[in-house]
Amino acid sequence: MKLVPRTLENRFVRLEPLGEQHREGLREAARGDEAFFYEQYPFSLAGEHFEPRWDQMMRDLDSGTWIPFAVMEASVCVGITCFITPDSVNATVEVGGTYYRPEARGGVVNPAAKRLMMGEAFDCGARRVAYHVDGINRRSQAAVLKLGAVQEGIRRQDRITWTGRVRDTVIFSVLADEWPSVRDGLDARLAVFS
Repeated sequence: MKLVPRTLENRFVRLEPLGEQHREGLREAARGDEAFFYEQYPFSLAGEHFEPRWDQMMRDLDSGTWIPFAVMEASVCVGITCFITPDSVNATVEVGGTYYRPEARGGVVNPAAKRLMMGEAFDCGARRVAYHVDGINRRSQAAVLKLGAVQEGIRRQDRITWTGRVRDTVIFSVLADEWPSVRDGLDARLAVFS
C-alpha cells in the first residue's frame, strides 16, 4: 500500500492535498463552531486554537503520519478529512480527523468524500480502512455505519481530548473483501443526489 497526497474528485466534492491555499478557507469553515469542538472533537480548529492545530497538521504531513485533504464543495472549503498513520507494511490506514462546517453535515459531502478516500486506499493496496470515533459522538458513529463499515469494538479511555476529557473510542473498519459491496452501496446512495 502506497498512499500519497493527490487530488481526488467526484461530481460532489474535490479533495485537495491540504496546503497554505486552504488555510483561510478551513479557518472560516470552523469559525463559530466552538461548541462542537469543545464537546466532540479531540482537538480544536476554532478561534485561537486554529493556528497551533494548523502547524501540527503541517508537521504531521511533513512526517507522513497524516495525509490531510481540504474538502472542497463548489470551490469552497467546507472542511477537512485525513489518512492517518498509513501503515504500508500491514496495508492499513485510518480515515479520520474529519470536520465539516455545520451546513455541510448530513448531506452528500461525507459519503462523497469517504467514497473517494476508501476508493483511493483500496486502489493503493489497503486491506483494512479503519474509523475511530469518539464514544459520545453518536452522529458520527451513525454516519460511519451508514457508510457500510463494521463496528469492531470500543477502546476504553483511549485518549485525552484537548479539553482534558478522557475519551472512549469506537472502532469501525471496512476490509478489502468487503469494499466492493460497500462501494456499490455508497454509489447507490450517491446516485440519489444526482
